[in-house]
Amino acid sequence: MKVVLNGKEAEVPERASVADAVALSGAAETERGVAVAVEGEVVPRARWRDRVLAEGESVEVVHAVQGG
Repeated sequence: MKVVLNGKEAEVPERASVADAVALSGAAETERGVAVAVEGEVVPRARWRDRVLAEGESVEVVHAVQGG
């Protein structure tokens, strides 16, 4: 099935979770400073494995960067 991951169309398996999308983005699920929003709503890290994605949903995986 297709979702929009960080602004680009991506193919994910049926019943893919937010955790799957995080991995596809190149981030590690345990990595600090990573936040995820699905359809503009932040998904708490504790729900990443439970939140199943639907066809066409927009997923943003954001990495916090330190420095100036």
